[in-house]
This record gives sequence, structure tokens and C-alpha cells, in this order.
Amino acid sequence: YLDSLTAVTQSEFDAWEKPKQLAFLINAYNAWTVELILTKYPDLKSIKDLGSFFSSPWSKEFVPLLGKTRSLDDIEHGLIRGSGKYNDPRIHFAVNCASIGCPALREEAYTATDLESQLQEQTVRFLSDMTRNMAQENTLSVSSIFKWYGDDFEKGFRGANTLQQFFLQYPDALKLIPAQQKALKNDDMKVKFLDYNWDLNVRH
Repeated sequence: YLDSLTAVTQSEFDAWEKPKQLAFLINAYNAWTVELILTKYPDLKSIKDLGSFFSSPWSKEFVPLLGKTRSLDDIEHGLIRGSGKYNDPRIHFAVNCASIGCPALREEAYTATDLESQLQEQTVRFLSDMTRNMAQENTLSVSSIFKWYGDDFEKGFRGANTLQQFFLQYPDALKLIPAQQKALKNDDMKVKFLDYNWDLNVRH
């Protein structure tokens, strides 16, 4: 599978429609993250253990993709987020860093045809997980993903220019009652960021 990803040339990639490009990049990120973990598994507690004092595992250049040797950071922050082409914050629920705090890894590859429904499903799945996001009275506790990448959720995706507006697109997933939705809309609800669990997500 990795060989098939590596075989794609930059000119082939450039000729694709955006959904096909984005699906390809997400699949590449996830596949090489798994590959990176497998190099040391099971003697590993966290993906962070693969880094050193001076560098993180995400900055390690080991991915032969689109004619260059790239890092996971290059794929996520350069090709996906940095290109400005895709502007879809839901990618944060699709790229997987092999940690418990990360969104779940899908059991299927992303495809151009199904990308919209796949991203939507991943988003709902992540927001519905009460170990990561939970509304209690006047406080909405959410994953640190929203702190680290807050700007991505405030770039007007489907009219959302604030985190609160993004959350209000998914009231059922977040189990927000009408009073909480109103408080969130009026900026009267506290948004708190939860600590991130970097332990390896091992499915037994």
C-alpha cells in the first residue's frame, strides 16, 4: 500500500480534483504514522518516545511522497493545512497520531467519492466521545485539538468564524441542551480544554 502511495507523481496529484487530493494526503499521513509505530512496537508507550530531545517524530523525514522525502509535519501542516487549498477543519478528526487522545483511525481508506460523508462521520464520532468532549452545565470541556488548531475552525468553514459557531453545528454530537446552545451562541458558556492523552492507542 505504501508503495502505491509513493508511486503517485506530483503531476498526477496536481491533475486530481481536491477531494481526491485530500483523501490521498490523509491516507498517506495515517499509513506512515502506523508504519512509524510498527518500527518499535511493542516496545513503545507513546509516539512521542520515537522522538529525541532535539526532534519530534513528526519532524522526522522518512516519507517518500510526491517526489520528495517528507515528514509527517510536512504532510499535515504543509500539504494539507499550509496549502490553503482545502480549508476543512474536519481533517483534524481524520489524521491520526496513534495516541488515545487522537481521533479514531477508520478501518477503511478515505476516497474522493465518500470523503464528505467520511469526514462528517469522523467529526461526529469524535465530538460524541465524552472522554474527549463533554458539556456540563455552563462549561463545555473539549479536546486540546481545538486549542492547538483553533484558527482552522475559525476560517469560515460552513459559516463558522469562532469555535463556538463550529460547535453549534454539532449540538447533538456534543449533547447540548437548548439552554446550553443559547449560552454558547451568546458566548456565555465557558470553553475549557482538556489535557491530551499521548499514550499509544493499541486496539486489543
